[in-house]
Amino acid sequence: MLGRNREDGIVKLQFLGGAGQVTGSQYYLEADGAQLLVDCGMHQERAFLARNWDKSPLPLRQLDAILLTHAHVDHCGLAPKLVREGFRGPILTTFASADLVELVLRDAAEIQAEDAAFKKKRHRKEGRRGTYPPTPLFTMHDVDRTIARLQAVPYDEPIRINDHVHAVFHDAGHILGSAIIELRGNDHGQPRRLIFTGDLGQPGKPIVRNPAVLTEADYIVTESTYGDRTHENHHGPVEAQLETVINRTIAVGGKVIIPIFAIERAQELIYHLKRLLDSQHIEEVPIFLDSPMAADVTEVFRHHRECFDADAEEIVAAGDSFLKFPSLRVVRGVEESKSLNDLKGPAIIMSTSGMCTAGRIKHHLAQHIGDPACTILFVGYQAQGTLGRQILDGNPEVRIHGILREVRAQVSQIQGISGHADREGLLSWLGHFQKPPKTLFVTHGEPEAAQSLAQSVRQQLGWNVLVPEYRQTVEL
Repeated sequence: MLGRNREDGIVKLQFLGGAGQVTGSQYYLEADGAQLLVDCGMHQERAFLARNWDKSPLPLRQLDAILLTHAHVDHCGLAPKLVREGFRGPILTTFASADLVELVLRDAAEIQAEDAAFKKKRHRKEGRRGTYPPTPLFTMHDVDRTIARLQAVPYDEPIRINDHVHAVFHDAGHILGSAIIELRGNDHGQPRRLIFTGDLGQPGKPIVRNPAVLTEADYIVTESTYGDRTHENHHGPVEAQLETVINRTIAVGGKVIIPIFAIERAQELIYHLKRLLDSQHIEEVPIFLDSPMAADVTEVFRHHRECFDADAEEIVAAGDSFLKFPSLRVVRGVEESKSLNDLKGPAIIMSTSGMCTAGRIKHHLAQHIGDPACTILFVGYQAQGTLGRQILDGNPEVRIHGILREVRAQVSQIQGISGHADREGLLSWLGHFQKPPKTLFVTHGEPEAAQSLAQSVRQQLGWNVLVPEYRQTVEL
């Protein structure tokens, strides 16, 4: 176990998640007398779910702070569990992320309670026990205690951790409030910079600004979600792809079922749908946002215009809204969500979760995945082992709520809507550094993606690169 404060110039970095996998980002750092945790994400791939219940190996009561890059559950979702296990320090993140983290954690607590109750009921009926504990990771009380520890910080201003270490949050361009975290310390009187990219966005995305460009670092920890590929553009612009899928499905009277991530992907999709409706490129049909959390997130967007790019700010300044239109209905109640099962005729239903691992989307999939007239439309990354990935990979049958269901619906994926930079985007961002860092650590990617990006960086930039293993510790 790590845990002794160090002031001898040696930095220790341990990879407790996001290593060999694309979720569960969590990095423990000892440097210049400070003990920090950068991100504390929930593991979402089925093969790694049990890790969520493992007791943290960290000296939680000694941690100076947890720093969150952004509000996605695979970066912040274990915070209440760590608080329950003993963490008592501040949790630092940007102003927009602080608002979003509260929504994410409360939603996670509710979903865990609902899923645990459903799983227990099903397992009791089937006469078997669950493959991992059918109990919530944390409760709403744990969330309340966690929210009390949140401290919002501005972009681009050094935040004191101790006399020797400061943190700077730069815009990552991934989702509203997302940040690249730069840690500034010293090595025997010489400045030292460690950078954690978090999830790095694509330039030119709607609503949010482009990722900040940084030029100096001694060590970099980068994501690699799309490190082995480029976002395909031969499918055409995002809105043209949406238009094709929606019109094709509406023409045969089907429904478009869209698994969404409540933060950013939902709002970006609303943005594109409004533009298609305004230009009359798609027919006006009922459009449902069946996610109370996504609805709440949309309200948070309206309160954080400081994160908008120039185009979004111009729309808002003109008195218009890119986040609502007449045919969009927000579904909050459970009964109203269930009533969508009886809906006749074509419609578009957007629902969480984005990888189909939990939430209302599983009920919509159970209802429509066997209908050839319907389309299951993916607009975000699907990690290995998730229900979404099984459907996207073309499995003829998938298990939903314990029942094997034949996949007869059409399955499509929109290319180019991802909030992650692709291989070329990551290489371009890294290429701005004036000199090579001592080491680039490639994380937060499936093994093939991480290794591919590492090799590309070695070949194109000539850098020293390490793809760390789960729980590996390195001295810097």
